[in-house]
Amino acid sequence: MNGMEMSLLKHRLNRFGYQPWSFRYSSTRLDLKEIATRLNAFVEQVPAQTIHFVGHSLGGLVVLKLFEVFPRQRPGRIIAMSPPYQGSEIARRLIRFPGGRNLIGRSIIELLKGDVPAWSGERDLGVIGGTLNFGFGRLIGAVGRSGDGTVRLEEMRIPEARDFITLRVSHMGLVVSKRVAMEIYHFLEYGRFSMVSS
Repeated sequence: MNGMEMSLLKHRLNRFGYQPWSFRYSSTRLDLKEIATRLNAFVEQVPAQTIHFVGHSLGGLVVLKLFEVFPRQRPGRIIAMSPPYQGSEIARRLIRFPGGRNLIGRSIIELLKGDVPAWSGERDLGVIGGTLNFGFGRLIGAVGRSGDGTVRLEEMRIPEARDFITLRVSHMGLVVSKRVAMEIYHFLEYGRFSMVSS
């Protein structure tokens, strides 16, 4: 992915009064620490007193790694959409295929080794999980009954999250859903989501 998939979400957040900045990275060539280091350099260039982070999938892990390696950040809240905080069954299955290691990349291999960044809960973290089980993970039997087609619901959970909500969208549907954008806005403003899971 090249970051274009976040364009509609950026547009919606802009209409809510935020000024989104896109950080692009290669999860196949770089490990989580390298990505976090680049993210830190990127964030240092953002001219704002408050910086919120919105990550999709692996992006949720990248943000936690940023705070693990560079804990001194400006105030703000964090949103993670379908983050594989408890591992990734789809990655465990893909790595068994020829070329699978190259397909999933260095940062996901770290995740499979259990190198998930610790989270102390020093700032508000909201997790949005999708429950429309449609995607590649479903095709290879990696998601089971509860998930967004790529990440299982139980893989998304982290005890230190301030709030957790599920919405009936797929993994990629999270970044284009108007409802998701509204929930992101609500969490960034108030530190909690506006509704219970759907």
